[in-house]
Amino acid sequence: MLNDTSLSRRAILAGLAGISALVALPRAALALTAEQAQELVNKTVDEINSIINSGKSETAMLGSFEKLFTSYADVATIAQSVLGPAFKTATNGQRTAYTSAFQGYISRKYGRRFREFIGGKIEVAEARAVKSYFEVISTAYLQGEAPFEVRWHVSDKSGKSLFFNIIIEGVNMLASERTEMGALLDQRGGDIDQLITDLKTL
Repeated sequence: MLNDTSLSRRAILAGLAGISALVALPRAALALTAEQAQELVNKTVDEINSIINSGKSETAMLGSFEKLFTSYADVATIAQSVLGPAFKTATNGQRTAYTSAFQGYISRKYGRRFREFIGGKIEVAEARAVKSYFEVISTAYLQGEAPFEVRWHVSDKSGKSLFFNIIIEGVNMLASERTEMGALLDQRGGDIDQLITDLKTL
């Protein structure tokens, strides 16, 4: 069973994530290979390991995490999935502004938690086809904790290989992000514009 501390640490991976298990990807459209999916996760993990062990300041690290997030995660899909039904009723302008604000918010939130990984590492093992996407299995090694499994879901639905979900020890962390975003929106009476404004400072 995960304790609060370990859950918090594991949740940072899902923040890059970005990350949507609710996206239906037709098998016929899948051109991605297992090797390409694993290569994407390898690149992501290499950068994560480099950032957390770089010795940079928190500000510099957060900037690096946002660049990583925009490079390897399907940001648009993640942002839409996390906001849920409210995204469908938003205007085009609100959708664009929200996606931008969400990108910064999630990068800062999980980037700060990544500092707990300093001295640790993540290693990629294998990739396999699951329905209409690929699942890449990796293991995270943190100081003072037993290793734990991280599964990355990768697709090319957006036109390029990107990860859209992360499952950690059977737990879909995107669900937690959706719950939290829903709560933030409810606290603002469903006002998406206010949510967008507040996300820029959270």
